[in-house]
Amino acid sequence: MSDTSAAASLTPSAALLLAAGLSTRMGQPKPLLPWDGTTLIEYQVRQLLAGGCATVIAVLGHRAEEVRPYAERAGARVVVNTAYQEGRAGSVRTGAQILPADTKAIVILNVDQPRPAPVIGALLDAHFRGGNVITVPVYQGKRGHPAVLAGSLAGELAEVEEASEGLRAVMQRHAAERVELPLDDPAVLLDLNLPADYEAARGWQATG
Repeated sequence: MSDTSAAASLTPSAALLLAAGLSTRMGQPKPLLPWDGTTLIEYQVRQLLAGGCATVIAVLGHRAEEVRPYAERAGARVVVNTAYQEGRAGSVRTGAQILPADTKAIVILNVDQPRPAPVIGALLDAHFRGGNVITVPVYQGKRGHPAVLAGSLAGELAEVEEASEGLRAVMQRHAAERVELPLDDPAVLLDLNLPADYEAARGWQATG
């Protein structure tokens, strides 16, 4: 465990790993894409745990029973959003409703945004040291992911609705309390939406 993740792990933190989508643009289930010698979902669960998250809640939906064994093998607690076709807000709500009661920080990440443990650890460390409400990474002036939210916002997350912009509404409501953490890692901007994005990222990963 890194120095930053060691500091962060002293305070209970949890991650919501959103992996319920249809993966329509990718053409195959994103959670099961090969990544760093494993599947994308296994990679991300393990990186979140190594980065200081005591609990990782993987929210599944599309082809959930196919993805479940991979998530559980990596150490995640699995919950299924049965209304996954209605949008991401349902996944945030489903995961937030089973967060441990003592959670002090919540990392929210989509499965198609692979992030290494040092990024997670640095965010959690800064979040706790600053007593922040929301912490987001920034690379060369651009905001990235994941966001870290105070555990006190769990109730708001558990009630988000797609019609009211879901997670975005929570972020906007607390925008004045958001702290941006500059990180020298372009990985905070990585987003695997399309096959071309995925192939480019695999190439970058191989040479990085």
